[in-house]
Amino acid sequence: MRIPALLRQAAFRRYWTGQSVSLVGDQVSQIAVPLTAVLVLHADAAQMGWLLTAELLPALVFSLLVGAWVDGRAHRRHLMIGADLGRALLLASLPIGYAMGHLGLGRLYAVAFGVGTLAVLFDVCDAALFPSLVPAAAYVRANSLLNGSRAMSNVVGPSLGGFVVQICAAPFALLVDAFSYLVSAMCLVRIDLAERPPTRSGRGQLTAGVRWLARHRVMRATLAAVATVNFFNFVFFALFALYMTVDLHLQPGVLGAVLGAGAVGGVVGSLVTGRLLDRIGIGPGVVVGCAAFPAPLLLVPLAGGPRPLVLALLFLAEFGSGFGVMVLDISMGALRAAVVPEHLRSSVMGAYRTLNYGVRPLGSMLAGVLGTVLGLRATIWIGAIGALASVLWLLPSPVPRLRALPEPEEEPPAAVRVSV
Repeated sequence: MRIPALLRQAAFRRYWTGQSVSLVGDQVSQIAVPLTAVLVLHADAAQMGWLLTAELLPALVFSLLVGAWVDGRAHRRHLMIGADLGRALLLASLPIGYAMGHLGLGRLYAVAFGVGTLAVLFDVCDAALFPSLVPAAAYVRANSLLNGSRAMSNVVGPSLGGFVVQICAAPFALLVDAFSYLVSAMCLVRIDLAERPPTRSGRGQLTAGVRWLARHRVMRATLAAVATVNFFNFVFFALFALYMTVDLHLQPGVLGAVLGAGAVGGVVGSLVTGRLLDRIGIGPGVVVGCAAFPAPLLLVPLAGGPRPLVLALLFLAEFGSGFGVMVLDISMGALRAAVVPEHLRSSVMGAYRTLNYGVRPLGSMLAGVLGTVLGLRATIWIGAIGALASVLWLLPSPVPRLRALPEPEEEPPAAVRVSV
C-alpha cells in the first residue's frame, strides 16, 4: 500500500501514532466507565447523569481560561505530555482502588472530572502544535488521517472494550486507556519540534479569543453552525438508545450493529473527503458536512413498518450520518487551522470549545424535559430537524464562497449583523 506523504515525515508520524492509539483507548473507556458505574457501583439514572456531567463540565468551565493561559506558555508540547501522563495516572487509580476495595462513585466522579480537565489542556495545546507540524497545503490531508483514525477507533474501540470487560472486571478495562495515554506521551516526547514563542500575556488576553471569533465572519458563522449541531445532536442522542429499545423494540445486539454502521460510514468519509474538497472547495465542504451529518438522522423517527424496512432505514441513517460527520470535521479542522493567527491559536480554541462543547450538557438536559413532555419520537424529530437547521448560519456568510483555505487574519473586519 502507498504510504501517505505525511506519514513518511517522522514528526507527524509520531504525532499521528500517539493520537490514533489514544483514540482507541478513549473508546474503551466510553464502554468501561459507565459499566463500572452500573455493574460495580450499582449507579442509578440520576447518578449516571452526574457522571456524564462531571465528564463534560470542564469543557464549559475551563476552556476559555486554559486557552488564554496556554498562549502565554513556551513549551506546549510538554504540557500535552503532562496531560497524557496525568490522565494515565487518574485512570489507573480506578482499577487499583477497585482491587483494594476502595472504589466508590465519588472517586469515579473525581476521575471523570480530572480526565475531562486534562483533555481541555491537551486539546488547546494541540491547536497550537498541529500547524507547527503540518504545512498549510496539507491541512486537509492531515485532518483526513486524524479523523480516519477517529473513525477506525469507533470500529475497534467498543469491540475491544466489550471484550476486555467480558474477560475481567470493568475497572480493569480502564488500564487499556491508561496505557494508550502513556503511548501518546512517549510519541510526543520523541517529536523534535521548534515551537513558536509564547504570546505576551496582558490585559484582555483572557477574552482575546472570544473577541477574535466575534469579529471573524467565517469563524463566527461556522462556530454558530457547529454549536447548533452539537446542541440538537445531544437532544437526539440522549434519547436515541431509549427510543431504539422502547419504541422500536430493538435488541442490544442489533442496536450495537446499527451504531457500527455509523463507524463504517465514518471510515468511508475519511477516505473520500480529501478528494471531495479538492473538487468542490473547502467552504462548500463545510456546508455539505453541516447538512450531511444530521440529514440522514431524519430517517430514524421515520422508521416504521416491516422490520426489515425499519432496520434498513436505521442502518442507512447511521452510515450516512457517520459519513457526513467526517466531511464536517475534516473540512472544519482544516479551515480552523488555516485562519486562526498563530499567536491566538490556543485562546481561540479555548473560546471555541467553551461554546461548542458547553452546549452539549444543555442539549442532554433539554432532551430529558422534551422526552417527558412530548414523548420520545417527537423529541427525536426536534433533535434531527434542529441540527439540520444549523446550515442556515452558513448560507448568508462567506463560507459557501470559499474555494481554497484562506490566510490567517490578525484583525478581522468589524462584525456585521447576519440574520438567520
